[in-house]
Amino acid sequence: MSNTIRELIYATGEAIEVIAGKAQMRRDDSMLTMDLGVEVRDEASLRAKGIDALVNAAVFGAPAQQSAARWLIWETGQALGIRPASIHELYVARGRNALDHTFTTPAMNIRMMAYDTARAAIRAAVEAKVGAFIFEIARSEMAYTEQRPAEYTTVMIAAAIKEGYRGPLFIQGDHFQVNAKKYKTDADAELAAVRKLIDEALAAGFYNIDIDTSTLVDLSKPTLDEQQRLNYELCALFSDYIRQRQPAGLVVSLGGEIGEVGQKNSDIHELRAFMSGYLRNIKHQPGISKISIQTGTSHGGVVLPDGSIADVNIDFDTLRELSTAAREEYGMGGAVQHGASTLPEEAFGKFVQAGAIEVHLATAFQQIAYANLPRALNDEITQWLFKNAADERKPGDTDEQFLHKTRKKATGAFKKELWSLPEADRARVRDALQQRFSMLFNRLNVERTKAIVESFVTVREVHKRPEDFGLAQAVAEDVRGLAD
Repeated sequence: MSNTIRELIYATGEAIEVIAGKAQMRRDDSMLTMDLGVEVRDEASLRAKGIDALVNAAVFGAPAQQSAARWLIWETGQALGIRPASIHELYVARGRNALDHTFTTPAMNIRMMAYDTARAAIRAAVEAKVGAFIFEIARSEMAYTEQRPAEYTTVMIAAAIKEGYRGPLFIQGDHFQVNAKKYKTDADAELAAVRKLIDEALAAGFYNIDIDTSTLVDLSKPTLDEQQRLNYELCALFSDYIRQRQPAGLVVSLGGEIGEVGQKNSDIHELRAFMSGYLRNIKHQPGISKISIQTGTSHGGVVLPDGSIADVNIDFDTLRELSTAAREEYGMGGAVQHGASTLPEEAFGKFVQAGAIEVHLATAFQQIAYANLPRALNDEITQWLFKNAADERKPGDTDEQFLHKTRKKATGAFKKELWSLPEADRARVRDALQQRFSMLFNRLNVERTKAIVESFVTVREVHKRPEDFGLAQAVAEDVRGLAD
């Protein structure tokens, strides 16, 4: 056990300890290595202060501290029964009508103040006995929030430890998307970049991945098959890639997408064209268990000149029709709705009525956090955006429109400042977010789903070694044009 690990254990008040696990043997029966695990000695102390010290080291420590803290948090989660899992079995149960269509799973993009935001969500989930909920992050968000997969998983597990959660933790790669512009310039390089991201995500415990090759749909083509061809061929390619690399005994939950968010509304004929081509091309079963469609929303909503969000007319009839077809014709859980977090409260119950399997939520959480930050920090972020994000301002944008659309880009630059706010300020943000999460869980009818989820979902105990948590190289890429 390294000195760094010893120091981190001491920082928890020795609430945890490292224990020896199974010995790994050489072929000649001489011992090669001894696996290590974690035992929780004092959970109350760990939750009170110890996990805060570990998660800060995991995010902001020196490289050796980050790696050691991430391993300790992973193994502590394993010891407490907080384990990354796949939601695949729950969704295919819906597809075979073994599960009533009574709830829609919220998939929540945690961008800003990740530890506090996740704590707020998990506290609301624990209080309402919610089991059907997903934490996710998109390829684009990883860049501008400065959260690679290993860090993201670590922070979600740490938040669950802090709030006393037990059970499967669904962590999802949202919009693992092919950049259409880069694909046209160098297809092999862009596909290699997505494969590399998939490898990194699987290693980190992302056992739910949304493949998004809908950027390559070409509506100028004369037939639906031709329009969807690149989409279904590459979705099948990545599906097979994941199936060949997923952990033994676990089926990663996969999603596809037929309509790019913010573009034309999807229809039943596009779904059938995509699925026909996808099923012809995949070599490793099972395939996707959900399908993302476009029904009239856009990421972040349509921002009006005063900074408010325009009313959106969601085509719930299309959502219902495609969800039904996804289940009855292809055995999937249903259709997925993106870009919904800024909708009015009364809209969320309609997703359940339409049979949507999942709804993706992001921007509203960021808005709530900003609304509850200290004025001085808000002003500092605003000035930084005017200086550093000016190239993203569209002609005719008011200041309010510009700030609404670019505030997300400050989350990485101000990450340390946001995490380091006084506890009173952070508690104010958490309380406001918890109210939002509680409302969403209620409207989406996922309250009291914990027992249902655990009856369908297989949770594997996965132990790792400290050396598995070497830091991934930071990825500096232009993510403009990628969905989030």
